[in-house]
Amino acid sequence: MSILRHKRKSRIFRTPRFFRLFSRTTQATFCGGNRLELFRNGGDFFPALLQAIHDAKRSIHLEFYIIRNDRTGQLFAEALAAAAERGVEVRLLYDYIGCLDTPAAYFRHLEQEGVRCLPFNPPTFRRGLAWLDKRDHRKFVVFDGSSAFLGGLNIGDEYSGFGESLERWRDVGMRIDGPAVAELERLFWDSWQGEGGTVTADIQLAPAAPAGDAEVMIVSGGPHQTRSFIRSNFRMAIAGASESVGIITPYFVPGPRIVRSLLRAAGRGVKVQLILPSISDVPIIKHASHAFLTPLLKAGIEIYQRQETVLHAKVMLIDGCWATIGSANFDLRSFHRNYEVNVIVDDPEFGRQVDEMFTGDLARSRRLTLEEHEQRSWYERLLEQLSASLCWFL
Repeated sequence: MSILRHKRKSRIFRTPRFFRLFSRTTQATFCGGNRLELFRNGGDFFPALLQAIHDAKRSIHLEFYIIRNDRTGQLFAEALAAAAERGVEVRLLYDYIGCLDTPAAYFRHLEQEGVRCLPFNPPTFRRGLAWLDKRDHRKFVVFDGSSAFLGGLNIGDEYSGFGESLERWRDVGMRIDGPAVAELERLFWDSWQGEGGTVTADIQLAPAAPAGDAEVMIVSGGPHQTRSFIRSNFRMAIAGASESVGIITPYFVPGPRIVRSLLRAAGRGVKVQLILPSISDVPIIKHASHAFLTPLLKAGIEIYQRQETVLHAKVMLIDGCWATIGSANFDLRSFHRNYEVNVIVDDPEFGRQVDEMFTGDLARSRRLTLEEHEQRSWYERLLEQLSASLCWFL
């Protein structure tokens, strides 16, 4: 009887009832018939992205949080300009705050080359400093309405390597071909028009022809929502796990609801493993995250710290088969105040690849023990509490 119950539970993600509940709770858009490709590092992602820009026939729609004026940014700009020159409609939406360090001349040059550029949430002082809190944290590109690239990677040299140094960070991306791309196209147009972007041609949102057999759900989040669909995505997936939960995240400031979800999973015998950064590009968030670790460690949850580089990947794997990749972190900003997008994949082969990648990251990580964590100095504990008290603003 217990074996049958376990088998039924292990198949929860493949039941129509779960899909209906998940879609209703997270407002996810479900699409079958997709082909997927996992890019385990930025060094694999960017050559494929540049090739896809070169191959585009009709349109390229891009939405990025950060675009840097470095070598990677220049290669990116040259590829977009070349696409525009051969008649491809290229539209680029970039976050004003995320690109604050990027010279305005970078985007003016793109405009001169025929790329339509639009900043997301440029400063408007009618609302005081409130405009600072609205960010478009998404990172995705849609090609010809039929293929898309997305993940945690911004456009910059630090994202373009294989996680081998402090200058080349650890990050992950993916490619989707098939009907699911239409939802990403819709999200782009919503953002583009919401920021005052003009439309000069008919918007085509018809789903592309099936390209594979992978089932995909798209979950988007933003401050306009009455509840966090991104957080609901994470919580429902964790609640459905019967064997394992693996999480890779650079910024872990989860709040009490996610902590309770992880504790419940561990309490029913699920193996929970978290890979967090040992070196962070935002040190205050690393301090804030430590304030949430004690109850997790006491519950037997395995917490690892990725060594050698800055961790920027955002991945969750449930029972070795259900994977989430996207722009959202496990923090309150991603849950409530950023515009984010995650892709949830129900595909055994893709899950196997993510599982292999997760195992590789574990091999490059050092496990944090409860004993070590409790030996922190009073100064470190005070710094953690002060940082955690600011977590809503981080």
